[in-house]
Amino acid sequence: MLDRELFALLDATADAAFALSEQGEIRSWNKAAEQLFGYRADQVIGKSCAQVLRGTGTLGTRVCHQGCSVLECAGQQTPIPNFDMNVMTRSGQRRWVNISTLVSRNKRNASTLVIHLARDISEQKRTEELTRKMFELSQQLGNLEQPLAHLPVIKPAPVSPLSQRERHILRLFAEGKTAEHIAGSLNISLQTLRNHLHHVNRKLRTHNRLEAVMHALQRKLI
Repeated sequence: MLDRELFALLDATADAAFALSEQGEIRSWNKAAEQLFGYRADQVIGKSCAQVLRGTGTLGTRVCHQGCSVLECAGQQTPIPNFDMNVMTRSGQRRWVNISTLVSRNKRNASTLVIHLARDISEQKRTEELTRKMFELSQQLGNLEQPLAHLPVIKPAPVSPLSQRERHILRLFAEGKTAEHIAGSLNISLQTLRNHLHHVNRKLRTHNRLEAVMHALQRKLI
């Protein structure tokens, strides 16, 4: 009953809204979501969010995937900030949306729903990209010496929290330390260091050490 009442409330919202189970299965999809993404509710209910939207983040990594970081954060009751995501619509076109997240916990049946509210920011993203290109060109021409304070702020999707040890390792790599030096200073084997990096790449959705360091810096994690 509570879920039906919640879905009815979401149907009345002006923002595109859809609810997911703890496994990422779409449970509700309102009229605004149909208009924004192009899919009717009966075409997506029961499917996974990753299968339908195939979202990527501002840093180029996959946001929508099985066991995504948003669902993981919801399960751990970790705060989920709003973030920007590039999604695939039914027409095959990609569109930028800003996602806000609410978590509803039903104490009667111990179930959890993750509710996403989406707003189209495609035009804003095009303006941001143009601003960045103009800024880069101006720097190349020597017309600007200092970064512009009003450059757009990137809102990456949330990721699983890094441990203190993982942050420390990334900071050392960012300082230019070698793997051998880091393993020696931490009194761990190179294999253990590789295991730490594997966990870091999984959490940040990156593919190698350099990419992990760059993403951690951009997210201000180190």
